[in-house]
Amino acid sequence: MTASTTTHTLEASINGVALLAADEHISTEELRQRACTELLRQAAQRDGLLSHDDPAPQAGAISEAASEAIERWLEANLNVPEPTEEACRRHHAAHTARYRRGERVHARHILFGVTPGVDVGALRSRAETCLLDVRCHDGSSAEDAFARAARELSNCPTGAQGGELGWLTAEEFAPEMAQEIFGRAEIGVLPRLVHSRFGLHVVEVLERDPGVEEPYESVRGAVQLALRQQSWVTALRQCLQLLAAEAEVRGVDLDEATSPLVQ
Repeated sequence: MTASTTTHTLEASINGVALLAADEHISTEELRQRACTELLRQAAQRDGLLSHDDPAPQAGAISEAASEAIERWLEANLNVPEPTEEACRRHHAAHTARYRRGERVHARHILFGVTPGVDVGALRSRAETCLLDVRCHDGSSAEDAFARAARELSNCPTGAQGGELGWLTAEEFAPEMAQEIFGRAEIGVLPRLVHSRFGLHVVEVLERDPGVEEPYESVRGAVQLALRQQSWVTALRQCLQLLAAEAEVRGVDLDEATSPLVQ
């Protein structure tokens, strides 16, 4: 997972529409997200799905009409093929751990919460320093170091209990966290920060209960859904590349965008 750095680019724009206010400081990834959204908003205007009087985004927020128009535009322009049975079976065979029933982890975490006005770059630096610190301990000292850091630094109420989360299933985590924690074999402090809608997490997996492996026939629908989502993301990226090639893009590098509009 690559780190996003705080940007101070004041001239970032798509076809002359500014992506940043003069006093805004946002992460590089958020700037890319805004650029992708603006490319789609302007495409909807060009194709008559959205009035040209639609207001330009403010602090990255678009109008409700623009949001609906973008959805309609994507439905009309994204070519998302249906996964074949062969592709589904191959995917299941390669990712059986993802389709276990009853998988649980015993975990604890330290949350560095993203709140309005927070300096994301400084927050990430603190989180990475904490991650390095707790990973540099071993044996019983690691447990003490993690619990102490959770009590002192975590923005989650669990910090008072050393970050203890107990035994949880994937459904009890935010989806973006579950993706990083489940279907793996790692035990101990994860070597990377885990991102969620709440902020940045230092996570330690204390124990794993792998659950029961489900046969393909039982999870066929879930496999199809996963492959459709992958195809949708691929189609969206290709579409955005085409739109960017036709637009005047200033102050933002879209070549490194990883997951536009799907986080």
